[in-house]
Amino acid sequence: MTMWTPEMAGTGPSTYTAIADALERDVAAGALREGDRLPPHRKLARALGVAVGTVTRAYAEAEARGLVRGEVGRGTFVGGRSAGGRPPGARAPGAYDLAVTWPLHALDPDLGAALRRLSQRADVGELLRYPPPAGLPHHRAAGALWAREHGMAVEDDRVLVCAGVQHALSVALATVAAPGDVVATEAFTYPAFKALAAVGRLRLAGVAMDAEGMLPEDFEAVCRTHRPRALYTVPTLQNPTAGVLGEARRRAIAEIAARHGVTIVEDDVHRLLHPDPPPAFGALAPEVTCTVVSLSKVVTGALRTAYLVAPRGLVERLSHAVWATAWAAAPLTAEVAAAWIEDGTAAATMRRKRREAAARQEIARSLLAGCTFRTAPHAYHLWLELPEGWGGSDFALAAARRGVLVTPGEAFATDRGTGAGAVRVSLTGTDTREEL
Repeated sequence: MTMWTPEMAGTGPSTYTAIADALERDVAAGALREGDRLPPHRKLARALGVAVGTVTRAYAEAEARGLVRGEVGRGTFVGGRSAGGRPPGARAPGAYDLAVTWPLHALDPDLGAALRRLSQRADVGELLRYPPPAGLPHHRAAGALWAREHGMAVEDDRVLVCAGVQHALSVALATVAAPGDVVATEAFTYPAFKALAAVGRLRLAGVAMDAEGMLPEDFEAVCRTHRPRALYTVPTLQNPTAGVLGEARRRAIAEIAARHGVTIVEDDVHRLLHPDPPPAFGALAPEVTCTVVSLSKVVTGALRTAYLVAPRGLVERLSHAVWATAWAAAPLTAEVAAAWIEDGTAAATMRRKRREAAARQEIARSLLAGCTFRTAPHAYHLWLELPEGWGGSDFALAAARRGVLVTPGEAFATDRGTGAGAVRVSLTGTDTREEL
C-alpha cells in the first residue's frame, strides 16, 4: 500500500475535488504509478482530518476521471480506467447525491417575495447595524415563538440568535466544555459534530444505542467512567439511524445528566418532521439543557439562522461566546426568518416538507423491501444495514461508480471499530419523487 498524502492547498472548489485534483497531479508527475494501492478511506480521512465520506467522494471522483479503480474487498488502486474510458475531468453522468440530507429545496418559501416586502419598510437600513451578540429583541422573540412549535414555552431572554446550527453547537460547547474535556454522544452521531469536537480538542465518548436510541444505563456507565462535561444528542429522528428516543428514556437520561453535572446539548433540527414527538429535553429538563432549534431542515438551510434556548444561568456566558465567534448572527437573514415565523410561512413550509418526507419514505419502503434498514415514517433518511461481505466505504464507492452518493457508516461512528456494515441513504437529494 502506498502511504500517499495529497498536497491540496489552493485547489478544487471543495475538499473532495481537491483530493482528486491532487491525485491527478501526482499521477501525472509519476509520484503515483499504475497498480499502486491507495490508503484506505478511514486512514486517509484521519491523516487529512476530514470525514470518511469526503474521501469516499474523492476516490469516486478520481475513478470517474479514469485515474483509479476500486476492487471490492481489496481497496483502491491507481490506473485501470474502470470508469468506461472517460477522459480526466469528466464526471459520471446522472449522479445523484443521496449522501446529504438536503432540506427539500424545491419546497422552500418564496425568498423574493420576502425580500420585496422587506425592501418597502422605512427602517430596513437598521438591519445593516451591528446587533447585540444575543440578537435583536425582535429576533429573539421570534426564536421563542419557534421554540414553542418545538413544545417549549420559553421567555425571549432565554433565546440567543446564532448563525446556523453548527454555530449554535460551537457556542454551547465552548461555554460548557474546555479542550481535553469529554463529551458523550450516541455511538453513531452527526459527522459535523465530530468535526466540531475535533476543532475544540474535545474527546468523544460513544453511548450504546438500540433502534430507539441511546441506552440510559450505558450513559450512566459513561458518566461514571469518563466524567463528561456535556451530552450531545439528536433525540428525534436521530442522525443517522432515524431513531426516536421515547419519553421514559429522555426522563431517565435527564435525571442522570443532572445527577452527574452534565449539560445536555440537544440538537432538535429534525423534530418538526415528526407529527407527534416526545417532549424535548429542553422542556423536560430546562435547567440542564441547551436546545438548538432551527429552520434549516424544515424551512430552508441557507438563511443560517438558528436559536439556542438556554438555561437562564448560562445566557450571559453563551452571549459572550456568540460575540467571540461571530459577533452576532446576520440581522438581515434573521429578519427574514422572523417574518416567516410570525406570518405562518415557516410552519406551512414545515408541514409541506413533512408530507413530502412521508411520501418519499413510502417509495423507499416499497423499493427496498427485503433489505434491512432503520427509519421512521417522516425521516429524511434511512440507515441501510449491508449484507455480509460489504463494508460501508466499499459499498459507498461501488454506489458512487453507478452515479449514486451515499454516506458510509464509518463517517458517523464515535468508535473507530464500528459502523463498517451500514450506510446512510438520504431521501431528499432529488427535487422530485420520480428522480428518487
